[in-house]
Amino acid sequence: MAQSGPGQSRQFDDFRSGQQQLVASTTAPPIAVGNGTFSLVGQGLADTDSGGVIGVNGIVLTATNEAEHAAGLTTRIAYDVGLHGTIVAETYVEFGNLDTKEFFFGFSDVQTDLAILEGAIAHGTGTTFTLTASDICGFWLSSELTDDEAWHAIHNGGTTTGVTDSTALALGVDAVAAERDLLRLEIDTNGTARWFLNGVLKKTLAGAVSTTVNLCCSLIVEEKVTGNAACTVEYLDIKSNRDWTR
Repeated sequence: MAQSGPGQSRQFDDFRSGQQQLVASTTAPPIAVGNGTFSLVGQGLADTDSGGVIGVNGIVLTATNEAEHAAGLTTRIAYDVGLHGTIVAETYVEFGNLDTKEFFFGFSDVQTDLAILEGAIAHGTGTTFTLTASDICGFWLSSELTDDEAWHAIHNGGTTTGVTDSTALALGVDAVAAERDLLRLEIDTNGTARWFLNGVLKKTLAGAVSTTVNLCCSLIVEEKVTGNAACTVEYLDIKSNRDWTR
């Protein structure tokens, strides 16, 4: 059909709307936050020591103090790489410390109000990734990996087989406590993905992701022991093309 109107779709929030300063952690997910573009989700989110606090520098996500419990931001399953690419997802994140936590930012075919990483999307320990979701593409950080401060590029479901050796997935950049990292992921209509860290292209991979499976975008921090894994999210921005084929 002929194209008319805005040719791109955008989901963006820098959590400065002022509509909601404190997300009530006693509320069961999903919880609308900021301007309502993204939902706050996570296993254990209704516990009183978890949730999200909106301040001058974005939103602070905090998981409850139980292993494999999480807090995250998510879209609905709304992205088809073959129809909506090039898809660009970007965020600016910071961790107060790099202990006892696992973190994911990117796309997968798993969307749930009780979001977790280990057992649902993926898990990194030692030098091995377990790729649970059939379709994944994004950034990973895990305190349980041997290279426990390094950013990793994980993928599964495309024409290129998902890699489980973490040493082959490390991007050569470490996260640093109390310093922010700019994460940008681009996925073309043919499934080629590009990972950028702080404005620098670190990896390009053809066939990284399926071109037909519907995906959601998620940013999730998960506690691995009994602390309260947390991260600060300055903004979350996702841009994609529209499907003009119908």
